[in-house]
Amino acid sequence: MLIVEIQKRLSHFELDVKFSVGNEIVVLFGPSGSGKTTILNCIAGISKPAAGIIRLNDTILFENKKVFVPIQKRNIGYVFQDYALFPHMTVWKNIAYGMQNESFVKNLMKELRIEHLRDKYPSEISGGEKQRVAIARAIATEPAALLLDEPFSALDNQTRVKGHEELLRIHKLWRIPIILVTHHLEEAKKLGNRILYLHEGKICDSYSELIDSLTL
Repeated sequence: MLIVEIQKRLSHFELDVKFSVGNEIVVLFGPSGSGKTTILNCIAGISKPAAGIIRLNDTILFENKKVFVPIQKRNIGYVFQDYALFPHMTVWKNIAYGMQNESFVKNLMKELRIEHLRDKYPSEISGGEKQRVAIARAIATEPAALLLDEPFSALDNQTRVKGHEELLRIHKLWRIPIILVTHHLEEAKKLGNRILYLHEGKICDSYSELIDSLTL
């Protein structure tokens, strides 16, 4: 279980959210600049909230000014929007960078159908393949939670659909809290067990409330 209760002052508004994620896919949905990526960065330890608490299972990752666990010790996988693969490393070395168990990683690559890319470099593979490599690298650390920041935004429609199928299959096999950021409503409905509608750092009660907020 991932518990998030955080406040942080951003340039144009105050981020103030409270939610929890079980072994499910929760989607953060909203327009650009509504605080979605900042929430992921706070959970991952890239950014520090001003106040609140973040707890993953029995471990407190952040609590006001008392606790701040560094990013490398949080046991959280993160797939960035641009995938952030190391360009000078092969696919295998990218995935193996933080792996815990080699046989697990080899099975994961087979599951994601990327084992044939093992000796290629990021510049030599397609966008959809980069996305699967990035997901494999995040899961290779055997994280207790997984964060994905618009991982399908740069893909064409056909590849995006395949990416959706991959994510749903991975979650079925790897039952951990997953938070997915998107601003595509149909994608949110397809992938999310729950959708949190976000506007200017606050969670709206419904999609209708979000639309009302945008038209004020």
